[in-house]
Amino acid sequence: MTRTSRRRFLGALAAGAAFATAPASAALATGAAPRAGRTLYLGTYGSGVGVAAYDPASGEITAQGTVDGVSNPSFLALHPSGDTLFAVDEQSDGGVTAISLAGGTAKVLGTRSTGGDGPCHLSVHPSGAWLLSANYNSGSVAVHPIAADGSLGAYTDLVTHDSPPPGPQGGPHAHQILTSPDGAFVLAVDLGTDSVYTYTLDESAGTLTPVSVAAFPSGSGPRHLAFHPGGGFAYVACELANAVVVCGYDRATGALTPGEPQSTGADSDSNAPAEILATSDGAFVFLSNRGDDTVARYAVGSQGAALQLLDTVPVGGTFPRHLALSPDESLLFASNQHSGTVTVFHLDKATGELRSAGPPFAQPSAVCALPL
Repeated sequence: MTRTSRRRFLGALAAGAAFATAPASAALATGAAPRAGRTLYLGTYGSGVGVAAYDPASGEITAQGTVDGVSNPSFLALHPSGDTLFAVDEQSDGGVTAISLAGGTAKVLGTRSTGGDGPCHLSVHPSGAWLLSANYNSGSVAVHPIAADGSLGAYTDLVTHDSPPPGPQGGPHAHQILTSPDGAFVLAVDLGTDSVYTYTLDESAGTLTPVSVAAFPSGSGPRHLAFHPGGGFAYVACELANAVVVCGYDRATGALTPGEPQSTGADSDSNAPAEILATSDGAFVFLSNRGDDTVARYAVGSQGAALQLLDTVPVGGTFPRHLALSPDESLLFASNQHSGTVTVFHLDKATGELRSAGPPFAQPSAVCALPL
């Protein structure tokens, strides 16, 4: 299967999943709070944000309901204060929604247009003053101001990735936007133009200024990146090339320099890596493999410059779109979109070994997990 046909195949599967039924759990009444354990928010292709509790010792998840009023909240992010949850509304008339969590309550504060089609990722600037979002279908990134109560203002900037020309993917497809570890630059990963864009953010005006563009081989489809905590390297999951790339990162200029593609541990051409993350001590990197339905485990060497593939671990579900670590990094959560489940693993911090925490938790169209 060629890279282009694989993209069409995966896109068709995702399109079908987008019309999946909303979570069947009882709706979480506004103002209600999870009853036990730590809180877990779940992004879905449905009509609300899933709410659950998890036991940090056993990893067991217990359903608590949903926060209604958000359409296809496929990616979630928390404000640094912990008082506001943000969700994308992944649809043609894209939006971002703010949900107040103050006082242990869940209250939708409102939705703002992203100015684009199909927002699939968002992040909060470390200042807590700006929300950054990526519109996949229209290939643009947006900036929204965050008010003191967590609500959002109209976007202050919208930048479309119109250069370099798109590769065989047919158009720009912004898939991720995040801030560098030191807060100096904003980076946007675009699967359609095979590029990672670096910007500076004017923290007074909320506008983005281009700084540099890192080019990946045509048709590689960079999707998400994760920084090594040292800040000098980043790891990029290339969806269409079925590869992971270690990149040098210049902290002074914000420039990213891609290295050679490396194995995901999945040889199948139908595999499409999705999420990548690094542990806070910089010892391990984990990558989700959709198609192979595994998590690839890497040891990090040379102070972040090298990855050694250790093994791949079956997720016990299908199409693991997203990975997340618990705050203490003792648990890893894999959201399996097509099986509608979330798998939890115990993580050995010394070896990076993943051990199943039990049967997967049922959550229809699970595509993102945010453990608090």
